[in-house]
Amino acid sequence: MSKLFISFIVLVFVVYVHTDSYTDEFDNIDIDEILANKRLVDNYLYCLKTGKKCTPDAQKAKELLPNALQTKCSKCTDAQKEKTQKIVEWAIKNKPDDFLELEKQYDPDHQYRNTYADELRGRNIVLPPLK
Repeated sequence: MSKLFISFIVLVFVVYVHTDSYTDEFDNIDIDEILANKRLVDNYLYCLKTGKKCTPDAQKAKELLPNALQTKCSKCTDAQKEKTQKIVEWAIKNKPDDFLELEKQYDPDHQYRNTYADELRGRNIVLPPLK
């Protein structure tokens, strides 16, 4: 699930669609600042889970998440990929139940666990066990 899954939690924070790639308009945002803000994180998670009370950025991320997962973030900039990795790791460590809930919603067959298993292992990231 790893990089792509969170590539699009990152999209929740930073991405709009452009033609062949996602725009780099938000590549310089401070992900650490966002992740340190419980209210912002909770708002983004609520949007991803329900589609309600979404900011325009969060709504676009919600729409892009399935494609990003499918294509291994092929339209992401390098900065978005880095931020995605940081978000995935943070979510697994700090919000494992939310991570599992989003995984169930966006990857009910858990195919991305296998797709990204080696990459996650390479970064010493252990996914929470399925419930």
